[in-house]
Amino acid sequence: MRFLREEPIFSVPDYLGLAHFQGGFSPPAARRDFFARVESLDPMPLKCHSMHWLDKQMMARDPHPSLIRRAPLLYNIWDSRAEGLATAMEELMLQAGLFDKRPRAKELVYILVAMRCARALGDLMMHSNEWNLEAAVKAGVDLTPYGWLLPDGETIWTDLRIYLQQPGYGTSYVVGKVQIDRLLADRAVQMGEGFTLQKFMDQFLACGMIPVSLSRWEMTGRDDEIRKLW
Repeated sequence: MRFLREEPIFSVPDYLGLAHFQGGFSPPAARRDFFARVESLDPMPLKCHSMHWLDKQMMARDPHPSLIRRAPLLYNIWDSRAEGLATAMEELMLQAGLFDKRPRAKELVYILVAMRCARALGDLMMHSNEWNLEAAVKAGVDLTPYGWLLPDGETIWTDLRIYLQQPGYGTSYVVGKVQIDRLLADRAVQMGEGFTLQKFMDQFLACGMIPVSLSRWEMTGRDDEIRKLW
């Protein structure tokens, strides 16, 4: 939280914090599944993913003036915004310098996104009826670096069962991150020398919890992504 304020990454309200994450340490089991292994090596990359909880605090304390953006929708059509930003924050913080003093954590950021790409592939292939659940699990395990995703672990089986119930949820982590990366680059070109990450993030967060394609339209005036829906 101090890094977010001092760099600065975005304008951080005084009430914002992650104090509820403080607590004791529970040693992982002998066979560490994917996220337990990542956290045992360095917990900071996944703490960056906690942008979820900062989003929730801002929605509760400083709701968007637009009624339609003020509360979570009945169906999370903005998964790409919520999961995409949480995933993007991991690499954004790496590039901003959060891991400069913990260089061995940098690889974990890319291992995390590689695993999410593997899950996303399973999500897509199951819903196109090209893979069954077992094939999607196998692909996720095979494509995740270093064999860290256990074939009999709860992580891959639980995640892919969720994605069977919510089509596109598994892809939203990666697709949302790509959309945000692209929007950041396009907005940087538009703003020129006046661009800062704080200005971009403040504008992006001010759009509220809506699909990234709509934030792109609002921030850049470009409707290229939403035009595909017409």
